[in-house]
Amino acid sequence: MLKKERLVTILNLVNQSGIVTVNQLIEQLGVSDMTIRRDLADLENSNKLIRMHGGCQSLTYNMKNELAHDEKKSVFKKEKMEVAEIATSYVEEGDTIFLGTGTTIELFARYFDQNFIRIVTNSLPVFESLQDRVDKYDVILLGGNYRKKTGAFVGSITNSVLEKMRFSKSFIGVNGINNDCISNSNSEEGSTQQLALNCAEKKYIVADLHKLNKSDFYCFYNLSDIDGLITNSNLENEIRRHYSNYTQVISDTYKKYIN
Repeated sequence: MLKKERLVTILNLVNQSGIVTVNQLIEQLGVSDMTIRRDLADLENSNKLIRMHGGCQSLTYNMKNELAHDEKKSVFKKEKMEVAEIATSYVEEGDTIFLGTGTTIELFARYFDQNFIRIVTNSLPVFESLQDRVDKYDVILLGGNYRKKTGAFVGSITNSVLEKMRFSKSFIGVNGINNDCISNSNSEEGSTQQLALNCAEKKYIVADLHKLNKSDFYCFYNLSDIDGLITNSNLENEIRRHYSNYTQVISDTYKKYIN
C-alpha cells in the first residue's frame, strides 16, 4: 500500500471510531510500528487528527461524544470516588481552596472532615453538593454566564471576580490529558479553570484513569506546570511512568466506597 493510501485509510478509521490505537493500525495495515508513528506524525502536522500516547483521536471525537452532566455522574463512579477521596486528603485545616467543575469534584463533599475551610467554586452542582456544610464551612459560589452542559458559571463576570482571589490549592477536573496538554470541551470554561490554577499556591488536576491519553477541543493548561495529577491506584505502570515525566502522579489504594 502506498503512503498516500495508508494516510487516507488511517484517517477514515480514526474518523469512524473516534480513537484508534497504534496496534490496531499495525494489524489493519500490516506495516511496522515505526511506519504508523511516522504516518500519524504527518497527519497531525497536517491538522487531520490528534496524536495520543499509544494511538490517535479524531478532531471531532469529544465534540460529538461529550456527555451531559447527569450522564457523566453514572460513568466510572467507583473510580471517581477513589480519586475524590485521595484529593480530599490534600486539603488541610484552614485552607482556602478552589473546586472546579466535574462529577469527580462533586464527590469531595463526602470526605471533608476539617473543622474549617473556605471553598470557592464556579460549579452549581459542586455548590449543591456542599449545601449541608455551609454552616461549618465558608462556601462561595461564583456567578456569571451559566453553561448548562456542565453546570458551570463562566465568562467575564466570573473571571473578573476570580482574578482577585488567592487560593491555598486549586482542584480542577478535566475531559482529557494527553502528554503535556490538559483539555476540556469549551474555551470559556477552560479560561476560567486556567485562571483558578494561576491563582493557587498548589495546583492539582483531578482525573480518573479513563481521562488519560484523551484529548478534547481546548487545551487550557500544561501538565508540567501542575503540582500533582491525582488519579486511580490501578493505573498501568507504563502510563504512570509516562505522565511522571510531566508532574507528580498521585494515587493510593482506598478499599471503602460510600454507596
